Amino acid sequence: MQLSDFLIIGAPKCGTTSLHAYLSQHPQLFMSAVKEPHFFAFEHCSPNFNGPGDNQAPLSQNSITQLSEYRHLFKEAKDGMLRGESSTMYLYLNNVPQCIKAHNSEMKLIAILRHPIDRAFSHFLHMRREGREQLESFEEALQAEPQRIAEGWSPAWHYRRVSCYSEQLKRYFQLFEREHLRIYLYEDWRDHPMTTLRDMFTFLEVDNTFQPDIGKKQNISFKPKNVWLYKFLTQPNYLKKMLKDILPASVRKPLATRAYKQNIDRPPVLTTSIRRRLMTEFEADILQLQTLLDLDLTSWLDD
Repeated sequence: MQLSDFLIIGAPKCGTTSLHAYLSQHPQLFMSAVKEPHFFAFEHCSPNFNGPGDNQAPLSQNSITQLSEYRHLFKEAKDGMLRGESSTMYLYLNNVPQCIKAHNSEMKLIAILRHPIDRAFSHFLHMRREGREQLESFEEALQAEPQRIAEGWSPAWHYRRVSCYSEQLKRYFQLFEREHLRIYLYEDWRDHPMTTLRDMFTFLEVDNTFQPDIGKKQNISFKPKNVWLYKFLTQPNYLKKMLKDILPASVRKPLATRAYKQNIDRPPVLTTSIRRRLMTEFEADILQLQTLLDLDLTSWLDD
């Protein structure tokens, strides 16, 4: 069996969860049930990171390292279907393009890029929401990033570095013909999802008139006041199962909904001063990306 035919290679916090879900609805596409298997990043080499909770995080727990296990992800694909998967760190990790090329030199690659500052901040909020990021301010986390990288913390903590796209894409352009890559801006994906999907379907050479159900939001950013309560309300557990057997749904569901809403807190806000300072750091990379992609990124530069 051939491996995957196309990959969503990133970037994280750029809408890939929704994209994976929408693509999986297309009758000519088969998306892996395991999102982010990261096989081409960790073939024969299990992830080994040193940050808080890294060993229990999805990048370590869900990554597939053996070819046979990766093939198994696509065993239910019907004849003629294109097989795809989404691993958002493929764009960032150095060794991935070579590994993809070795397995499938004709692989089609899709990336969504978000304004680098917005992506980094969203990544920080995600880590806060998960209860892993103990630093309360984004600025503190950015200051800690070089030391964290030096100590071998996972890419989940590389807020600034993951947002430097030009070098990441250069690695792919050095190995793959440009017609094998399709790059989208997050703003276009967010504001015009069906137009973007039709272009992707055309790129993948499947029916571009198919319209998936895009009504449900797949990922909503917020910060819980109490991480334990958030996990209790949103993840399977024994106590919830016991309450389900005791309390009728008419009582249980309104209580859970009220607790969920009351547990949502306003997330930290990205201040204008930090945004301006970060723009001076990202400007050179944005300009390089603009040239590399032959794409107008004025809206990013003027932000």
